Amino acid sequence: MFSALLSACRRGVVRGAAATLVSGLVAAGALTAGAGPAAAADATAQNQGGATATMGSLKTYGAAVIHDESGDLEVSAGLFEMSVDGGGTLQTYCVDLHTPTQQDAKYHETPWSGTSLGVNEDAGKIRWILQNSYPQVNDLAALAAKAGVASGLTEQDAAAGTQVAIWRYSDSVDVDAVDPQAERLADYLQQSARDLAEPEASLTLEPAAVSGRPGGLLGPVTVRTDANSVTVTPPADAETSGVRIVGKDGEPLTSVRSGGELFFDVPEDAAAGSAELAVQASTTVPVGRAFASESRSQTQILAGSSESTVSATASATWAEQGAIPALSAAKNCAESGVDITAANEGDEAFTFELLGVEYSIPAGASRTVTVPLQEDQAYDFTITGPGGLDKRFTGVLDCRTQGAETGDTVQTLSEPSPATVGGVSGTNLAETGSSSATPVIAGVAIGLVVLGGAALVLVRKKSEPTQH
Repeated sequence: MFSALLSACRRGVVRGAAATLVSGLVAAGALTAGAGPAAAADATAQNQGGATATMGSLKTYGAAVIHDESGDLEVSAGLFEMSVDGGGTLQTYCVDLHTPTQQDAKYHETPWSGTSLGVNEDAGKIRWILQNSYPQVNDLAALAAKAGVASGLTEQDAAAGTQVAIWRYSDSVDVDAVDPQAERLADYLQQSARDLAEPEASLTLEPAAVSGRPGGLLGPVTVRTDANSVTVTPPADAETSGVRIVGKDGEPLTSVRSGGELFFDVPEDAAAGSAELAVQASTTVPVGRAFASESRSQTQILAGSSESTVSATASATWAEQGAIPALSAAKNCAESGVDITAANEGDEAFTFELLGVEYSIPAGASRTVTVPLQEDQAYDFTITGPGGLDKRFTGVLDCRTQGAETGDTVQTLSEPSPATVGGVSGTNLAETGSSSATPVIAGVAIGLVVLGGAALVLVRKKSEPTQH
């Protein structure tokens, strides 16, 4: 069972806590079966927009050696390749060495704040390395000259040296490249790195949710992108609901540039309800953007992008009276949890209960509530409200690398290993997992919910609102 799950970037290496998951899987099945209406709601991962991609495999790599108290372990280090949904290819390095990479895992572009980079003071140096090394610098002779590598660099040397330099900052690990040329490059990059700011997202909509009364324009929703323009797709039931996507002048919009504002035009006689718009564009994703998976596959950071499809969505909720909440969520690694933001444009307070605490969002106010979670904990909770509002948020909190944790152990499974260094069995990053691991991944995600406590459900309360 575990061999299917862990045949990945670090074959046979897993955080010590994962060994306790199997015992929780049977109990999890009962929890899922009894989830009721919440299980039927549309699940929403905390994706703020951008590129969504599927993990391929390690394409260009060399060897590296990790040194720790248990000995020396040889691994492969280099560039992964991912296929973008809708078209395009991404090249990435990993920034979470001890977490396995699942082949065919789904990844989405994520702010640093939703990954281990958000709590890593050296994240800006990692971006500098990406900007100043392979593949952004594809003149290997020039790169070798800067690094003082007299004998030159191959693509494999450049990829391995770059990944080793990144690991030193992302995982605080003692690691060296096996090839002397790659090691020289890694040392140069580590010593030369300077702080750079996090790159802007390839495409986002701000805010991701709005609310208000029918008979007017709900918004604005502002487009932020580095693409020339984006295409706008109206709600799926626009013809029957009469909801249109328009500019501030009330005229329908089918495309818009960065900085443009979108509004939901809701008919005055519309019953309480909600709708969603989507935008899409083609652009190169900025180097240094993080990519996270909801299946506990290791976090990646972008090293290169072809022209790729990027997208984002925003929702609107409306009602004639009462509470009218707009709900969105984002991982917050600085606070070890998920931020739920509720904006209430109604004339009554919007009240919900979370982990035994009742919260109230006054009419016309907005508030963010942080749901505290354990590292590696899967979560699945739903917020319901008036007009059939039923927002479900799911994911896994992955905010720390093993190097930043305490009390973790490295577990080596009894599998054939491709390399041995210093008498210690090695593992190979190039051996990525097969699709047969998918059901096991799903089971582990469910098990984490049980281990972290019952699934969190935020329910609209009908009792008298209490402000906190």
